[in-house]
Amino acid sequence: MSYPGEDLSGKHAVVTGGGGAIAGEVAMRLARAGCRVAVWDLSGGKAQRTADAAAGEGGKAIGVECDVTSRESIRDALERSLAAWGTIDILVNGAGGSHPSTTTASDLPFFYIDPDDIRSVMDLNYLGIVMCCQAVGAVMAEREAGSITNITSVAGVRPLTRAVAYCNGKAAANSFTQWLAVHMNQTYSKAIRVNAVAPGFVLTEQNRFLLNDPDTGEPTERGRKVLEAVPAGRYGTVEEIADLVVYLSGDRAGFINGAVIPIDGGFSAYAGV
Repeated sequence: MSYPGEDLSGKHAVVTGGGGAIAGEVAMRLARAGCRVAVWDLSGGKAQRTADAAAGEGGKAIGVECDVTSRESIRDALERSLAAWGTIDILVNGAGGSHPSTTTASDLPFFYIDPDDIRSVMDLNYLGIVMCCQAVGAVMAEREAGSITNITSVAGVRPLTRAVAYCNGKAAANSFTQWLAVHMNQTYSKAIRVNAVAPGFVLTEQNRFLLNDPDTGEPTERGRKVLEAVPAGRYGTVEEIADLVVYLSGDRAGFINGAVIPIDGGFSAYAGV
């Protein structure tokens, strides 16, 4: 099944966090564009489900279990991916997430958040990207070509309330994206690009109950606050984010490098007045 507007036939990709909503859609759309995709996820079952869905549409994909906070796990996943596809042209770092233990609440003041919990969330959202870029980036450096897209968050551009470690991790990932783009060009090849897509608020099955009342379908109080802060007046979709990632992965985006691109309906541009 072809993907209108982008032809990635003959390309080989790794998508981390590919068992989730956003990265899963990215993996699907890369496969539709003709790319052979290795779907990495902490849950091997979820990775395989995405791969099976892509294959069901005529794409080529494999599911690979991978913990992006473990160098050994990344190394094993890379070996499996290279055994299947031979090389890697595209890396999409989609693994990430927050945790209640690092989110302030009435029963969890900032002063009592455990540093080990902060470290764990930082490892997932920042160090996981760094280590995957080390492993897959080495393949690209040897080939002197490739495209890396990190899925970060507008929370790394404008910190949100409460989610301290998540915001810090995404901010570090945004900064690393720009650093790595320069480093790869100056040290290895002008044909290696590194960018980040920073999604705003996206309605998924994981957060729908927090933002929409399940009985009425109307926004919850939290949902209303979110929508008031987004000039576009709506949530984004996983499809919109995936479309941008696929574009950045292709040759038509050849002069986009070192960019952190918000896709947030204007949220990061709005001061609230």
